[in-house]
Amino acid sequence: IVAVDRYYIGALYGEEGLREAWHTYLPANTLPEWAERQCICDERLISWLDQADDAALDRPVAMPRAADKIQTDAAAHVLQHLFQHQTHHRGQVHAARRAGLVVEQRPLFHERAVFEHAHADLVAKRLAAYGVDEIHRGVGKTGVVGVIRGKSVASGRSIGLRADMDALPMQEENEFGHRSASAGMMHACGHDGHTTMLLGAAKYLAQTRDFDGTVNLLFQPGEEGFAGARAMIDDGLFERFPCDQVYAMHNWPGLPAGKLAVRPGPIMAAAARLTIHIEGKGGHGAHPDLAVDPIVIAAHIITAAQTVVSRNVDPIDSAVLSLCAVQSGNLNAMSVIPREATLAGTVRSFKPAVQDLVETRLRALVESIAAGFGAKATLKFKAGYPATINTAAEAQFGQQVASELVGDANVITDLDPSMGAEDFSFMLQARPGAYFRIGQGAGAASCFLHNTRYDFNDEILPLGAALFVRLAERAMPVLT
Repeated sequence: IVAVDRYYIGALYGEEGLREAWHTYLPANTLPEWAERQCICDERLISWLDQADDAALDRPVAMPRAADKIQTDAAAHVLQHLFQHQTHHRGQVHAARRAGLVVEQRPLFHERAVFEHAHADLVAKRLAAYGVDEIHRGVGKTGVVGVIRGKSVASGRSIGLRADMDALPMQEENEFGHRSASAGMMHACGHDGHTTMLLGAAKYLAQTRDFDGTVNLLFQPGEEGFAGARAMIDDGLFERFPCDQVYAMHNWPGLPAGKLAVRPGPIMAAAARLTIHIEGKGGHGAHPDLAVDPIVIAAHIITAAQTVVSRNVDPIDSAVLSLCAVQSGNLNAMSVIPREATLAGTVRSFKPAVQDLVETRLRALVESIAAGFGAKATLKFKAGYPATINTAAEAQFGQQVASELVGDANVITDLDPSMGAEDFSFMLQARPGAYFRIGQGAGAASCFLHNTRYDFNDEILPLGAALFVRLAERAMPVLT
């Protein structure tokens, strides 16, 4: 764990300092040989640590105790940066204050959905340091829930504030010093920023407790395709941590920094995955009359599929049908007609009835087109995240809180919904609430989400943390 950001720490403090800190945290003769050799923290090591016996490892609970054993300044600095809330964030320390609110640096960890072990460890350690009343690990596999009680809880009110934690399986192409040190993993959606904003809010709320009720801090795993929100709900989230209402936010490139956006109704679309499998008859490219070419059939299906939305869906409604992958044949077999082909894609919509219509029409097209060519085709259609729909009263409340923070002119209430999907939708199906967009800003780093050159704008951290704080304080005011 000490070597999680080997690129940065090794360059700054040298390999010797790094190794001493490593061996202090994990004593000699406890590491597997491959970890000794590499001195890195990869997925194998995380798995090994999870399975290892804590007593056998003799790992210290509090890092200051381990730091007492450090002999060199270099190694001490490594531990200080990683474990004493001075974590070096991406080459620069970004700390900001807003109304007395201190925002911590973004975490170093870039972990794939449902593997957020190190990230969850860091979140739990920070919450403990802030004096949060309760910390619960393993909610929905790697989720973390922190509980903060106000000056009074007589009202019986409660609120959930949610931040996602996971990264994406992408290779970052940025060249600055704070790029991801985890090969093939990247925070290309800014979830590290969301986590940091909620940590900042947690620190402030735990210090001030200027509310009457209970704040539940929901640090969620697996938003990127693994339905971590549903996993937490299935794990008894709202039974164990009752929430009268829930709120979340997402950074939004292109929306100026300092702007907040929230509206009632649909804000993000529902997503469904589809796979089309075509079974033809393989043969020689010089004798196509003896084959049933699945590539020709795939081409007709791709073309016909474009009419599903344009000619079947009510123009007042919105839908997207995109076939994004085609797989068939062998590029080195230029005279071989393959036997089968596979198409894959996605459907986006805001209404369940529209999604059902798209599935019905696409299935009919796929099967009939294949039959017309003497082949067989099947459609596998799997609904994913439902539409993210803000409830009216909570969206209006969110607009009022946002206006209090940034002024009416900087609150956008008529923004267009996005055809992207978001699993906070599961929480909004279970509890009333609202999903905000927070302006990421423009400039060189303003490329859109899921881009290999995306970079979160740390300047918006104070506003995001302040929004979380004010939502809790205004939803559960202390009565005088």
